[in-house]
Amino acid sequence: MVLKKAMNKDLTITILGMGYIGLPTGIAFARAGFTVYGFDVNKNVIETLKSGKIHIVEPDLQEAYEDALRSERLIPTDKLEKSDVYIIAVPTPFKKDENQKIADLKYVESASKMVGEILEENNLVILESTVPPMTTKLMTDILENTSGISREKFMSVHCPERVLPGKILHELEHNDRIIGAERYEAAEVAKTIYDAMVKEGTCFITDDITAEMCKLVENTFRDVNIAFANELSVICDKLNIDVFELIKLANKHPRVNILTPGAGVGGHCLAVDPWFIVEKFPNEANVIREARLINDFKPRFIVNKIDEVLKGNKELTVGVLGLSYKPDIDDLRESPAMEIAEILRDKGYNTIACEPNVKEKTASGFELYSLEEIIEKANYLVLTQGHTEFKNKLVKLRDKNIYDCIGLLK
Repeated sequence: MVLKKAMNKDLTITILGMGYIGLPTGIAFARAGFTVYGFDVNKNVIETLKSGKIHIVEPDLQEAYEDALRSERLIPTDKLEKSDVYIIAVPTPFKKDENQKIADLKYVESASKMVGEILEENNLVILESTVPPMTTKLMTDILENTSGISREKFMSVHCPERVLPGKILHELEHNDRIIGAERYEAAEVAKTIYDAMVKEGTCFITDDITAEMCKLVENTFRDVNIAFANELSVICDKLNIDVFELIKLANKHPRVNILTPGAGVGGHCLAVDPWFIVEKFPNEANVIREARLINDFKPRFIVNKIDEVLKGNKELTVGVLGLSYKPDIDDLRESPAMEIAEILRDKGYNTIACEPNVKEKTASGFELYSLEEIIEKANYLVLTQGHTEFKNKLVKLRDKNIYDCIGLLK
């Protein structure tokens, strides 16, 4: 019955969480022809969406959202309605009161309980949040216990997002997807739904634990490779050679492709996901842990180098160019650039910042200036991010005293 409805696109989908993943996912399913309810517990988010505006910075998403809203296929709501399909796309941060990096699954658990309270037989529940292994089984347990419905009479799967901020909507509709479930028939139904949304990619079916690990392994692979580049930058500093030139020359080898070092690694994926593996396998995940520590250390290394250049002169004003964790977005989560700014401030420097993608006048206690203003006000600049606005004005930046974390000025 559900499979037939999925094939005919006459089922309803509710997405829990209208953030960086949930909102674009809702738009993509609405564009595919499904009726989608976008639910969030944050009423300000829902009010903003109802007014026709999105609350995140993502290229082309505003126009796509307006189209989805006009079609009446995407309906923002702060009331969780009964649906055929529920997609949980909520945050999975670290627990704040732990010394170790431990996943905080309270949002997943809360969303699962909310769905469990209105769950009906033959419903499909999809966990899109990136989670440690075995979390999909935990979700299924909560759904079963809360609803009183046997797990054989509803369907639960894990289908992790794998998108790049700045290209989220395109990648949702073009990247391959991994769908994992305890029961193959549940994965088949989910595949039918995602097949309708994914235009060029392929949806692959596996078990739920493999699907969970697949997302973690993808991001961990990238994190380890970045750690190698960042470690090289520290070694090259000791040797007093240019790490960017070294990597450029090394990459002339036909089987070598070293990444470019930067300010560290941030965001809700690469800076977080590897720890989910370490959490579950502390004695085995040695390379993964070390890579994380290397990338986490990079902001401190950069501040120490700046301290050497400025000779600890706290009367100087230091301007940080970029606070987001990657170019041309407003996302500050786990941002190494933000950490650099905070460490400089804690050391006593008058620290100001320029983040052109953040609309507010301040961010985490830092007053935000335009690029022109910060060039004028700062005695020393720290270039942490390759925003388009910065790339377009490199001539002005080259005339300033500047620490280039990313090799952009080269």
